[in-house]
Amino acid sequence: MSAKELDYWIPVLLPRLLLLLFSGIILSRIFAARTRRLFIRRIPGLSAVEEAVGRATEMGRPITFSLGLGGITEGRGVIVLQALAIAVHVIRIAIRYGSRVILTMANPTLYAVADEAVREAYTLEGRPEGYRVEDVRFLSDQQFAYASAMTGVILRERAASNFMFGRFFAEALILAEAGNQVGAIQVAGTPIPTQVPFFIAACDYAIIGDEYYAATAYLTREPVLLGSLVGQDYGKMILLGIILPGLLFFSLWHGVTGQPVRTDLLHVQNSPVKMGARQSFPQQVEKWFRAGGK
Repeated sequence: MSAKELDYWIPVLLPRLLLLLFSGIILSRIFAARTRRLFIRRIPGLSAVEEAVGRATEMGRPITFSLGLGGITEGRGVIVLQALAIAVHVIRIAIRYGSRVILTMANPTLYAVADEAVREAYTLEGRPEGYRVEDVRFLSDQQFAYASAMTGVILRERAASNFMFGRFFAEALILAEAGNQVGAIQVAGTPIPTQVPFFIAACDYAIIGDEYYAATAYLTREPVLLGSLVGQDYGKMILLGIILPGLLFFSLWHGVTGQPVRTDLLHVQNSPVKMGARQSFPQQVEKWFRAGGK
């Protein structure tokens, strides 16, 4: 194979080979999760869910759960869907304990989905008659109007436990302080980095970073979710195993020889294949400028 052919095929085949490798790893972990229990390290905030629900049952006071400001039709809808999945799990535990959960949100589209999800949770637990329409509430689609309404719900209901999962911004500390005023045990989680410090300071338990996206697999232990989570961790370890030795090799090579390692194989050059010549992005930009922007 000539140098030009090698320049073309390496960037074409390498991503596909990595995709096949990681897909195989994830699928193997999913099948393994169906036959045995895979290990996931303990996450204190998620392990405290039953404790929070049990406390509300003992005190005879309701649980409040905020889904934050996001909606399912936005660019980060996966954050809200994850929060809703956690909420449904909490609600199912509360149904078994005989506790009441008040679920609030700031998005009207999410309200319709959440209402149906909560109804299904009551049905799956064998208590469809226990569902109360007023326990799923759309408060407002305005940030501080929602924060004021949610604060009122926490204070009026004197919540024994308060959960906050989803997208939060400046209202995060307002809601957390309301929970502190009524002495609620608070569990919060968000992938928004700017709000994590407030949850850590004001809540009993905070879910941060990748823990947020691992929550559903951790709580439900569903084989597909659990296997996917463990498989992704294996993939990250493999990537680190490639990147770190590669960095070491590049550094040593440059230190010993004083010359940079050839990296042009990472760029697609003119292809010798009959499909026609393909150019790298910098070459296309240069050609565009030379043509006067045409």
